[in-house]
Order: sequence, then C-alpha cells, then structure tokens
Amino acid sequence: DVQLQASGGGLVQAGGSLRLSCAASGFTVDDSTVAWFRQAPGKEREGVSCISSSDAKTYYAQSVKGRFTASTDNAKNLVYLQMNSLKPEDTANYYCAVSVEEFCTFYTGSYRNWGRGTLVTVSS
Repeated sequence: DVQLQASGGGLVQAGGSLRLSCAASGFTVDDSTVAWFRQAPGKEREGVSCISSSDAKTYYAQSVKGRFTASTDNAKNLVYLQMNSLKPEDTANYYCAVSVEEFCTFYTGSYRNWGRGTLVTVSS
C-alpha cells in the first residue's frame, strides 16, 4: 500500500528556512519519480520540485529555483525539501507525491497517493 506523509511545516519569518520531510512506504524513493507540490488558499496546486528516476536529475519551478533544494535519503526512504530565503508567497500546504511516470512532470494527473500535506506559513 503506497503512502506518503509530509511533515516539517510551520510558521517562519520572511528570509527564514524550513526543511520538509516526506516519509514514503509501499515503494522505494530511490527508483521512483517523486515530487513536491504546494497549494495556497484559493489557488491551484502547483509543482515545486521533482526528482526523476529516469535521469536522476532534479527539476524546480522557476519561482523556487535557487532557494529550494530537494533530495532523498534512500536508506530511510525519505524525501526532503530544504527551503531557504522563504517569501510570504511561499505560504501554502505542501504535499509530496509519487509519479506513475519515470520522467518529471508537474502535471498533477501523473501523481498518486498524495497523502496529507504540511502547512508552511511565511510572515512578512
């Protein structure tokens, strides 16, 4: 049974940092394409980062490039999202998800088993 659980969210001031974790079970992150998405109130869910199993590269949304870093701990079957230089517009519920594809895409229809997100609030 595939499950993902994001954690690590909280309240932080603009310019601060947070590290989100995603605990995965029922599959191995090492050979899967996993992504972070976020959804702000009243907005559509958007892709933040994606680690591809097909080319071992990590892809980022333009809005977070240079500030966020996604990584995996294969021994612990965890996915991380290190978020630095946070901005108020980063405020959202953050979700991790595993793709049915090997390549990276931010098309939400390619992802399953979203699990419960973790709330990140950045104050100005």
